[in-house]
Amino acid sequence: MPISPLPPLHCLIAFDAAVRHANFTRAAAELNLTQSAVSRQIAQLEEFLGRALFTREHRTLRLTVAGQRYAEQIQRLLGECAEATADLMKRRGDLELTVACSSGVAVLWMTPQLMRFRAAHPDIKIRVIVKDGITSLSASEFDLGVYYVRNDLPPDFAGRRLFDEEVFPVCSPSYLDGRQLTPADLVSETLLFIEDGQRKWMSWPDWFELQGVNAPKFPRMVSANYYPLLVQMAIEGGGLGWRHMIDPCLDAGLLVPACDASASLGGGYYLVWPAERHEHAAARIFRNWIYSETRFPS
Repeated sequence: MPISPLPPLHCLIAFDAAVRHANFTRAAAELNLTQSAVSRQIAQLEEFLGRALFTREHRTLRLTVAGQRYAEQIQRLLGECAEATADLMKRRGDLELTVACSSGVAVLWMTPQLMRFRAAHPDIKIRVIVKDGITSLSASEFDLGVYYVRNDLPPDFAGRRLFDEEVFPVCSPSYLDGRQLTPADLVSETLLFIEDGQRKWMSWPDWFELQGVNAPKFPRMVSANYYPLLVQMAIEGGGLGWRHMIDPCLDAGLLVPACDASASLGGGYYLVWPAERHEHAAARIFRNWIYSETRFPS
């Protein structure tokens, strides 16, 4: 017999995200949907259930009594479903390793690291999953990951800082033809912006504020929601760069600092892992190898 009554799964996923963020816009950013799409899915779920799940207030959502009770059960069931799915998908052998990271870390930093690790440990099978934002990552689907973290780690994760954040403007060697600019000079240059729905990365306004520069308007700018693309654009022009992530581009002479100033919001790049997971052999070998590569003791 079919399971009934069963609401559409995509509506339950949208509901879960809306509950966690208390905001349709932030839920939409996590799910790579529009705000209106999430709103429609919640409305569809409420119509299916025949009762309201949220009370809508200015820029925030509050669960109704029924919504709170339903959320507790749905979040538990979705978590169990995700864990069962991840356990089936992910190989769990002692010499099999699943590494998670964001797209920027994957393209700019993790790829050469994994190639060197693979050469040193050819017997370990490696699987990489790319998820932008540590909050979108389930503890059941990976062994170790490298993520930028500014505040506290999510409750299910443990971790150790690999290196501190250092953000500075970069450009191609030909863009300034050897000149160095001051932070104030950069306001009138073509600036590359990262579209960050989770608001975790330093923006140009953040950077200028930390330099004490009043920059209310940016006359020339290009934006994208994919950081490796911005790095490629920076090779053709100029943009913000994160130390360690762009070191290969600097070492190869593809990028150079546009000025001497740098800034930090106190974040850093962390090696993270599921807090309650028993560490198997491949994860232990990779963790110790990463620490040695970044000059951390094991």
